[in-house]
Amino acid sequence: MKRRLSLLLAVVLAMALVSIAAAQQDPSPSAPNPLVQLLQSKGVITAQEAAAINQATTPAEQQARLSQLLLSKGVISQEEYDHTVTTGMVSNPASGNLIPAVARVSAGASEPSAAASAPQKPAAPPIIPAVAPIRVLQLEPAKAGGLVPDLKLGSGAKLKFYGFLKSTAVYDTSSQQGNDFPLPGFLGDTGPSGSPEFHLKARAARAGANFEWPDISKDTALTGRLEFDFEGNFTRTNNRNISSVRSSQPSIRLAWMRIDHKVSDNTSIFALFGQDWTPFASSTLPNLLETTGLGISYGSLYTREPQFRFGLYHNFGGSRNFTVGIEPAFVFPAFGFLPLNVADQLGFGERQGADSARPQVEGRLVFQFQLDKAKGVAPAQIIFSGMHGNRRAIVLAAAVPAAFKSAFPNGATLNSDRYGFTGEIQIPTRYMTVIAKYWAGEDLRWYFSGELFTPFNDARAGFFADPALETPCTATGGGCPSAASIDGSSTVLFGFNSDGIAQVIPQNPVRAVGGFAQVSFPLSRIFNADPTGRNAGWTLAFTYGIDQAKARDVRFFSPAGARNKSDMGVATLTYKMNSYVTFGYESSLYRTRSTCTAANQIASSPSGASCPGTLFRGLGAREVHDWRNEFGPIFTF
Repeated sequence: MKRRLSLLLAVVLAMALVSIAAAQQDPSPSAPNPLVQLLQSKGVITAQEAAAINQATTPAEQQARLSQLLLSKGVISQEEYDHTVTTGMVSNPASGNLIPAVARVSAGASEPSAAASAPQKPAAPPIIPAVAPIRVLQLEPAKAGGLVPDLKLGSGAKLKFYGFLKSTAVYDTSSQQGNDFPLPGFLGDTGPSGSPEFHLKARAARAGANFEWPDISKDTALTGRLEFDFEGNFTRTNNRNISSVRSSQPSIRLAWMRIDHKVSDNTSIFALFGQDWTPFASSTLPNLLETTGLGISYGSLYTREPQFRFGLYHNFGGSRNFTVGIEPAFVFPAFGFLPLNVADQLGFGERQGADSARPQVEGRLVFQFQLDKAKGVAPAQIIFSGMHGNRRAIVLAAAVPAAFKSAFPNGATLNSDRYGFTGEIQIPTRYMTVIAKYWAGEDLRWYFSGELFTPFNDARAGFFADPALETPCTATGGGCPSAASIDGSSTVLFGFNSDGIAQVIPQNPVRAVGGFAQVSFPLSRIFNADPTGRNAGWTLAFTYGIDQAKARDVRFFSPAGARNKSDMGVATLTYKMNSYVTFGYESSLYRTRSTCTAANQIASSPSGASCPGTLFRGLGAREVHDWRNEFGPIFTF
């Protein structure tokens, strides 16, 4: 690679000398430059780029265009460009490009003018931008040639790398399961002290690359993205556990390909294939320092999924630059069920969504407009999204209870639906940015919501354990024969209805509602800090989120008490030292409440036996909370 770069640099230098000499004799080239043709044949530049260079009116301008193109492609460095290409060059007053000073002399001037040779004045200080919402799903169409690459392959494909390194120190006053990220309470007891914990972690480090491929049409853009982090499973090998505690595995976050086509000046369409953020619920996310568990079961609602997504954008223009986008998608139907054994989990993860033999349907509708026209303020968005999916649990014939084998000789199946919808706003202004999301639905465990509950068995219609109808099942199916699903992730119950007909007892999803709101302040902009100084990057954000499962659903399948409402209050202070380094401090209160009644709590014995489903510090409780403080730097690239 180094040899190739040296060769290309030598070619550029040689061309510079030839161009200077030619500029003194003949101001117009008579034929395409052979060096440009050579670079095109080797795949260094494209045919369109070669044509643009050869269209220059003088050899000097050809050399300037080629030099700047090689710099933009990364073939030569800025230092090489400055020390070898721009030596003896001045600014072209017409185009702003650099041209050899000799060319200016040949044009009639005895020497470069003072205005041309004087260094350019520095640009005016940039304004401190307002706080921009996190937008993981783009609305503006990709443009052909819009990617400025770090690396260009011989095939013509372009790559642009990005990512960050992040390390934080965390103290939790209560961490029931020992995680280094917050989860809802009452997932287990804490021991006598509430289980306070301290963590240092670096597994949120993230890296990725944006791609662009060439196409014969200037109206078609071919792009893609591959992104991964180290939030995956912790290794089990002894050497990794010894050399570094909790070494986690790299895992794919995003891996998609996209085709954008410009239909007209204001209308474009696209198709995306691969794993991306879901159009349902993922458009609006809170900007938190804690990203391992970004408000899991505390109101945020999001996920990433394999999908085929399509879209139509139309820009109506006007003073507000009003744009509408609609994006339907076919998404892999995942539900977050956990197989009972590691072999099944490694083999196929979960399969009840795939066993439904149908994709999940999702979509979003986006309205974008420039609410605040001040400089450095992102456009506002109003978003609506929805989804519908289906799951199917399969019971093999060998697992069907004996009394039901005649009714289900080939096995049995059990289906349930899920749905969800959201309403979201993102309102950036010069003084503060407000984002909010409201959502509702059922069976939302896969989207980190609905208190992470799975569907429950519902025998309220009246079922019996025997065909003689002598032994009734309980409302939750207790006393009825059961069988494990094919993946071992759920238990299917069987019973006889009041007519003595054998049936699979239905499962109903838990209904839930929730959302979050965040208000962010660009402190440095508000207090008129110097945009070029060290104090230009202070921001402060306040966030509140809530996730609430329907209490009547929870009380039905867990009369002894269970979690049904979790909320969070978060304050995040961010200091951006420069364009690469950011420090963050976050103080938050995560709280979970249970359906355990006040009467049960008061009557609780020291062991908490009257509220066995919601224990905290070994006692029955109605509420558990975690005061969490996190601090650390983020280095981006």
